[in-house]
Amino acid sequence: MFDPEEYGKPINERLSIILRRNTTKDDFANVAAITNVSFSTIRDVLYRTNSLTYSNSKAIRELIKIAFDNALARQLQAENDKHFLNKLL
Repeated sequence: MFDPEEYGKPINERLSIILRRNTTKDDFANVAAITNVSFSTIRDVLYRTNSLTYSNSKAIRELIKIAFDNALARQLQAENDKHFLNKLL
């Protein structure tokens, strides 16, 4: 998922924004528990104050999966909301 040249640097700014928009602190905590990467390391990588490493990249990969699912759920909810509101108009 990550290219070798991405390690040792902050994650891509766009990825940072998308992950922060589509994940929560609870998601960070859950990922920390399953990957053994600390909550603070996950947060720092997401906010680009810490670099991506081989060891913390497993947590970022998990967050990408969660962010995708959350974004899809929000999209479906928004479609339902638009449909409902359209009926009221």
